[in-house]
Amino acid sequence: PGPRKRTTRHWRSLYRESPNQNLLLLDDSLNMVNFTMQQLRALMDKTENIRNMSVVAHVDHGKTALTDSLLAASGIISMATAGEQCAMSSRPDEAKRGITIKSTGVSLYYDILREDLPDDRMPRGAEGREFLVNLIDSPGHVDFSAEVTAALRITDGALVVVDCIEGVCVQTETVLRQALADRIKPIVTINKLDRGFLEVKLEPEAMYQSFKRHIDQINVIVSTFHEGGMPGDLLVSPNNGTVGFSAGLHGWAFTVPQFAQMYAKKFGVSEEKMCEKLWGEHYFGPDKKWAVTGEPEDRAFNKLILEPVSRVVQAAMSNQLDKLTAMLDKLNVQLTKEELAMTGKDLVKRCMQRWLPAHKALLEMIIIHLPSPAAAQKYRAGALYTGPVDDHCCSGIRLCDPHGPLVLYVSKMVPGADKGRFVAFGRVFSGTVSPGQKVRVMGPNFVPGSKDDLAIKSIQRVVLFMGKKQEAVDSVPAGNTCGIVGIDQFLVKTGTLSTSEDCCPLKNLSFSVSPVVRCAVQPKNPLDLPKLVEGLKRLAKSDPMVVVSVEESGEHIVAGAGELHMEICLKDLEELYMNGAPIKVSDPIVNYRETVSGESFEPCLAKSNNKHNRIWTSAFPLGAELTDAIELGDVSAVTDNLARARKLAETYGWEADIARKVWAFGPDFSGPNVLRDGTHGVQNLMDGKQNIVSAFQWVSNEGVLTEESMRGIGFTILDVVLHQDALHRGAGKVIPAARRSLLGAQYTAAPRLMEPIFVVEVSCPETCLGTVYSWLHQRRGQVTDEVQRPGTPMFTVKGLLPVAESFGFDRIRGATSGQAQPQMVFSHWDVVPGDPMEAGSACHKIVTDVRTRKGLAPELPPLDRYKDRL
Repeated sequence: PGPRKRTTRHWRSLYRESPNQNLLLLDDSLNMVNFTMQQLRALMDKTENIRNMSVVAHVDHGKTALTDSLLAASGIISMATAGEQCAMSSRPDEAKRGITIKSTGVSLYYDILREDLPDDRMPRGAEGREFLVNLIDSPGHVDFSAEVTAALRITDGALVVVDCIEGVCVQTETVLRQALADRIKPIVTINKLDRGFLEVKLEPEAMYQSFKRHIDQINVIVSTFHEGGMPGDLLVSPNNGTVGFSAGLHGWAFTVPQFAQMYAKKFGVSEEKMCEKLWGEHYFGPDKKWAVTGEPEDRAFNKLILEPVSRVVQAAMSNQLDKLTAMLDKLNVQLTKEELAMTGKDLVKRCMQRWLPAHKALLEMIIIHLPSPAAAQKYRAGALYTGPVDDHCCSGIRLCDPHGPLVLYVSKMVPGADKGRFVAFGRVFSGTVSPGQKVRVMGPNFVPGSKDDLAIKSIQRVVLFMGKKQEAVDSVPAGNTCGIVGIDQFLVKTGTLSTSEDCCPLKNLSFSVSPVVRCAVQPKNPLDLPKLVEGLKRLAKSDPMVVVSVEESGEHIVAGAGELHMEICLKDLEELYMNGAPIKVSDPIVNYRETVSGESFEPCLAKSNNKHNRIWTSAFPLGAELTDAIELGDVSAVTDNLARARKLAETYGWEADIARKVWAFGPDFSGPNVLRDGTHGVQNLMDGKQNIVSAFQWVSNEGVLTEESMRGIGFTILDVVLHQDALHRGAGKVIPAARRSLLGAQYTAAPRLMEPIFVVEVSCPETCLGTVYSWLHQRRGQVTDEVQRPGTPMFTVKGLLPVAESFGFDRIRGATSGQAQPQMVFSHWDVVPGDPMEAGSACHKIVTDVRTRKGLAPELPPLDRYKDRL
């Protein structure tokens, strides 16, 4: 009858009888993980043996497939399915679409063998040979960049994956810039070498030149955007092992130091000397002598690395078993009879996995070249902490002190097993977190000294993220990532937890994309409205980028980063957060911004309704540089007032006196608009300050043209007359008057409309270039660059495209029979051509359409509505 089928009950009985009760059964295929929770928890205390890292790349460059090899080495999945299983894909639609949508965390335990990493190459300070790698696999599609930002905040190193054929793409540059801004150290792997050998069939020299070009491009980005503050050289090079070469799908990889170790004894030189010779202008000629010039086929990298790999791959593909086994014997690689019976790519995968397993090369790079939390937090503390750099909380972060005050940053909320509940995913920067601990939960809008956006709550459970599953632990010390259960109702997306009353929050995340695409949603059945409201709250929690709002007309608006992001969010809303209740979705709407192109031609006076209070204001453009600096957080409300005033005066040319009197940024006290005080000797001004600031926050959120948010406008208060009696200068009198005065100031400063612009990158053959150009020009787009990829017939066309014109641009795939592949990412805001005041202009039409959609009068109101006469 054949062998008895082993049922789940059989495995459970084995598990119960197992002497080790803490073995984790993580995978649905019932693979035994080769570590226990006790081992994992013991390693958490050794901060020098921990590596927190993200895997980042452009979409479809092979991050998740490559991560499989690391999971297989830890025993979570089988080595045979590594590369094809994509075990870090935690959602059904990720497997269906073949892309990562949500970043997923996993904690991995490794016991490194001496033959894989000799003692002299072990990192300094490491205790023993056991290492804990907290790995986060992040999305590559530009619409999900917010997930990458959230992942990078709680990691110290990034493995940047680059496709060896496609090279450095738009999102590769974006994620690398984000990593450098957050002081994350990058290492690189050139992936999909199997495509180079089997699909494109490149010559060794063409492959070398391609690799060199990709590495040079990455180093240009690193040297351009590296702002300092990080020790050591961040430029990557194969010589020192910061660049690896891999084939994620087939589960093999190598580094130059690995081959140097193989060849050093043969050539009788040190491994360091061999590393230098195996990359760059070093040639090993037929006369068996080294030279610095020679034929391309004699280049050491080609002759001593690529050729042996190519010979094994070609012998396996052509099924030349005698030749293959002879080569494998020399390499001390043994295959079983069953494995030798394989053919084609299966045989290639098995041979290369046995000779150059991917996890060995990747772990060598991760352990030697990425910093431990103890090392990384020394230089990251000052950039992350918003309070004084010498207070006890910042010292705890800098020292990665498990006995210091608890400081934990929550970077995203992950849906929990209980419907409607969320687990806060974050990292402990200082102290130790444990269940039952009472913590201060500080939201993103918390200001030290106030009680807004602050809650005090006990932690219910602490969990470790293990891919699709979570495991409870008794405590997590500084330097580790974890999940917190029980605080989800007090946080919307991100926040800081601390046990210290003096703790300031960590810096908020700043995203590389903006939620510029909006849709109005409503339930098909009006009785489902409460479900929709509750579902939208959960959706806002689950995604770092999505913004949910309610218009004055009562419409529920969902804003996302792009068409795909919106599609995923609305699908989640309907299926996960509304239990399948159907919804109606409007056509996509674009967010606009309002700005000014000149200074107010006259001061704008507004009186309160009792005529006892008067306010004069004017508006002026902040300029692109200062606006960007505010959005990046270089100039902000939390910056020290004197330091900010000095920067405004020296860098942006403000008068020193007025630079010291910045009252507020808006909207939300952090936006790219400024209110400053230009008055002298006004009585009772401080009594009215709060009301004028409130009016400014209102106005910066709803401008005069379309009631959209403002961007890049500065307002100066020129003079204020307030009634002597406090009863007659209350909020009800001052706020409406200040609002009208500020709107009038914008009206008199040549108001303009701004629209979001996408950078478009289209990969296509030469035959499709005409189609790409015409599609861009029909949609108000412009081409900025056109480059042919060396060694291929493919061209990369870069251009700019207004977001309003981008809907349906993906259909260019159909128009070119799938040959043109577009990628769009938010780039910047640009002024819409034309004057919104001039009837018949394109800008005026947009203003009229937006006003009509919002239920406002189509025509702009006259200036008299805002400006009073003396």
